[in-house]
Amino acid sequence: MIQIFDPKNVDYDKDYGTPASVSENLVTLEVDGVSITVPEGTSVMRAAAIADINIPKLCASDNLEAFGSCRICAVEIEGRRGTPASCTTPVDAGMKVTTQNPRLGKLRRNIMELYISDHPLDCLTCPANGNCELQDVAGEVGLRDVRYGFSGENHLDAEKDHSNPYFSFDPSKCIVCSRCVRACSEVQGTFALTIDGRGFDSKVSPGQNQDFLDSECVSCGACVQACPTSTLMEKTVIDAGQPEHSVVTTCAYCGVGCQFKAEMKGAEVIRMVPYKGGQANHGHSCVKGRFAFGYATHEDRITKPMVRDSIDQPWQEVSWEEALSFAATKLRGIQKQYGRESIGGITSSRCTNEETYLVQKLIRAAFGNNNTDTCARVCHSPTGYGLKTTLGESAGTQTFDSVMFADAVMVIGANPTDAHPVFGSLLKKRLRQGAKLIVADPRRIDLVKSPHVETQHHLTLRPGSNVAFINAMAHVIMDEGLEDKAFIAERCETEAFTAWRNFISEERHSPENTESVTGIPAAELRGAARIYATAKNAAIYYGLGVTEHSQGSSMVMGIANLALATGNIGREGVGVNPLRGQNNVQGSCDMGSFPHELPGYQHVSDDALRAKFEAVWGVTIDNEPGLRIPNMFDAALDGTYKGMYCQGEDIAQSDPNTNHVQAALRSLECLVVQDIFLNETAKFAHVFLPGSSFLEKDGTFTNAERRINRVRKVMPPLAGLQDWEVTQALSNALGYEMSYNHPSEIMDEIALLTPTFTNVSYERLEELGSIQWPCNDEAPDGTPTMHEESFPIGKGHFAITEYVATEERSSRKYPLLLTTGRILSQYNVGAQTRRTDNQMWHDEDVLELHPQDAEDRGINDGDHVGIASRAGETVMRAKISDRMQPGVVYTTFHHPDSGANVVTTDNSDWATNCPEYKVTAVQAVKVTEPSDWQQRYREFNQKQLGYLQKAQTNEPVVAGK
Repeated sequence: MIQIFDPKNVDYDKDYGTPASVSENLVTLEVDGVSITVPEGTSVMRAAAIADINIPKLCASDNLEAFGSCRICAVEIEGRRGTPASCTTPVDAGMKVTTQNPRLGKLRRNIMELYISDHPLDCLTCPANGNCELQDVAGEVGLRDVRYGFSGENHLDAEKDHSNPYFSFDPSKCIVCSRCVRACSEVQGTFALTIDGRGFDSKVSPGQNQDFLDSECVSCGACVQACPTSTLMEKTVIDAGQPEHSVVTTCAYCGVGCQFKAEMKGAEVIRMVPYKGGQANHGHSCVKGRFAFGYATHEDRITKPMVRDSIDQPWQEVSWEEALSFAATKLRGIQKQYGRESIGGITSSRCTNEETYLVQKLIRAAFGNNNTDTCARVCHSPTGYGLKTTLGESAGTQTFDSVMFADAVMVIGANPTDAHPVFGSLLKKRLRQGAKLIVADPRRIDLVKSPHVETQHHLTLRPGSNVAFINAMAHVIMDEGLEDKAFIAERCETEAFTAWRNFISEERHSPENTESVTGIPAAELRGAARIYATAKNAAIYYGLGVTEHSQGSSMVMGIANLALATGNIGREGVGVNPLRGQNNVQGSCDMGSFPHELPGYQHVSDDALRAKFEAVWGVTIDNEPGLRIPNMFDAALDGTYKGMYCQGEDIAQSDPNTNHVQAALRSLECLVVQDIFLNETAKFAHVFLPGSSFLEKDGTFTNAERRINRVRKVMPPLAGLQDWEVTQALSNALGYEMSYNHPSEIMDEIALLTPTFTNVSYERLEELGSIQWPCNDEAPDGTPTMHEESFPIGKGHFAITEYVATEERSSRKYPLLLTTGRILSQYNVGAQTRRTDNQMWHDEDVLELHPQDAEDRGINDGDHVGIASRAGETVMRAKISDRMQPGVVYTTFHHPDSGANVVTTDNSDWATNCPEYKVTAVQAVKVTEPSDWQQRYREFNQKQLGYLQKAQTNEPVVAGK
């Protein structure tokens, strides 16, 4: 019998013991008489596993490098002495391996006796009972007796550590296999765990003998997943017992798109285990996806529809039919009184592609206008504009795995270890292998210096100077002749390049002349430019620190110019890679959420494209773009925009200039909010339609690498309907008939109308696991790397990126520049993570400021600080931090009471209206009480929660209360 390894035929529920070899050279060996052909460099253990021959193991796992400490996996090899460990022994051509015989059996039993002699024999009451590798291996080797007894020195009385909210550490169960320590270093890259002591005194230690909560552990769960015993165990399993079935689905947090096995007991989620078959995460996770899923069943979930005529009235719980009829009547009445354009809607970047598609279809077909927008307006709309202009497609160019081929990586305005931690771990792995790193950020993020990772250049640019910085980088490359002349000649527009070269070569763009603007020393910038331009493969990853500026679109084009000039496009290890914030922000853009584009970025003004949609939808589609989100707010205050349908977005908290947003929401005659909680926006609503979490629905998400992943329902919707069903029912109530039976039918319609999705279907997703668009006849299995041979616009287009200073500048009254970002434990507006134990790490937003700025103002760590801008005032606690540069302050925006966006302004990107969150001139002073806005917010919030409580407890409504 001969078996040849097929890399496509991997069982992701199986542990092959050691990582796969990527060698293209094949080797044939014999294992227990079975001939098998595997890639050179494969371990004997993995070769045996591929042939379905099980070799017992304890210290080995296929996501970790071979370690060879437990010796349980010993084998015999013809012609070799002793019993080598199969995990650390690579295959050789013609090798003959024996995995089972009396000698090996006796050896393994003797080893297991030593392990068990220092291990509690409480299997029946152990939380890992039935899912314990130590228990399984003891059975496999036939251990029936422990001759050494249990009365000698042991670790059975070791103290348990329950400090982490999500898992417990019971060192009495530890066999010191080092899998947790290796997972923390090799997979996560945090190096929070060590083996302390020697010999019998060896033990796993978080940090310097700290407990888990106080150590540098980031609670990614890699150690828990790696543990072969119950030493590290999820508290949900300890409390509820072992799960009995699982469903593979996709995480609903950031844009990485990690896949998980939702492990269940009936309809209850016991734990979320990272799925090895997830092509974005390969079995890794972060604290949010791994543990922070409890919000889905939190007591704050609203599961019954509610209506009211005014936001100053209590809610009334009604049936679905009554709520939908109420909403439809209100919206149609508004259109009759104020005109067809007087209503619109906002799609969600947290909902599925299918749900987002239906919302924009509802707006265009049932509302009869193009007043549709999405949260990408306030985060990555400049990415769409900038990349479409230069490269021809509104998306990133690579897979996440591509970073493993990069020799130099430039991270601009992004904090991957906090905002995209699974990708951050992969990036750190590549950096530990020797890739060089450039970080451009006003703040010192963790990547600048962390265990075994240190940037070659941290370019501490001033907020608002991005375009001057990127132009200076390009100037160095052209001035020093570091451009890729062959790539430019073959792949780029000659006329556009010539114009750009003349522009960028002007001396005003030199690092020496821009230093006064950017704050980056010229020599430092030149050194960074040389690293990027001379690397064999150089990749750029960027985040909201690029897009959320008045020149966000210019900066994205400047990044693309840099990649084109150096030929870093069209192969692995290079590219222009936006790190998308929310789980489906890429998908919400793909699905036609913008007012000027139908699904697939097809412009509404194109008669032929529009006719295609009109034929399928059976309606006439307006050929004029509709209102963007900022325009909706302005029109609401002008009295011409009176009704809005908002699905799964919290614009009252997430959008800038909160006072302006709240005034606009108050002016609406009908605000329909569809969500899982009474979020800040819903407090201004007249209709509340209960939403469904990702665990309660079927569909797809599209991540930052254009990867379409399946979302699978693991439990029934708490409110009875999935989000797509609610949108469909609202459309029917409005008189536009929709009759889908399953989200797969919606995807079939998307594929029919969207060229980049032509060959996408649920059947293909089940077959391939995931698909990266474009997926069509030219690329039937999808497109991992974009622009390999050509661009959708023919040739790459160099765009002129003139630096224009933002109008938002520091002054004597507002001398500091505020910039914003995220933190690892919380997510976006915090609606989900604030309803989990992640609150233990970050229960309020704080203002980070440099020690010098704090001293100048008499501010101490922990003081309450008033933050005032031209837009408003709020109060936060101070955190004095040398991560900041003098003159720059920083905060997050995860807690509504902090009012971070009360101070951000209406300034926005010149092309897309993406708000300039990253540059707000402020003053900070020590105070002793909340701001006026916070006092008003707390009163309003209490009032609205009271209205909700009355509805839910059926309290009678008393006039005036």
